[in-house]
Amino acid sequence: MRGILTALVLLAGPVVAKAQDPELSRAAERARQSWFTHDVAALVADSPRLLVQLPRADPSVALGPAQAAALLDDFLAEAQEVETEIRAAREVEPGRGYVELQRRYRIAGTQDVRVQSLLLGYRQGGNGWVLVELRVVG
Repeated sequence: MRGILTALVLLAGPVVAKAQDPELSRAAERARQSWFTHDVAALVADSPRLLVQLPRADPSVALGPAQAAALLDDFLAEAQEVETEIRAAREVEPGRGYVELQRRYRIAGTQDVRVQSLLLGYRQGGNGWVLVELRVVG
């Protein structure tokens, strides 16, 4: 799965793209809102298993939603979001989608604004697009 998301990033390139599928576009917007408000439980709620990779950490094994939410809650604990925007959302092959979010945030108690990219891998299931991989880079 690690190689799949890397390949998707390379395919997506630096160009901001609109989703080919309106459902994927809605999934991207839900992810953006969930991240911005730190509602990680909502972000991972529909994911049966999720690979998570955070900066300076080894990739996780596939986690259930509760474990993934706890990991992401800890990661976001000291952050204050400034802005989260959708940079790309597209179906890269049948049943596989890619979303890139860019977050601007500061650590509580500081004024320095930092930037990170969130790379989200989706798989299309019976009930729409399901988040299966989340990487935070930068």
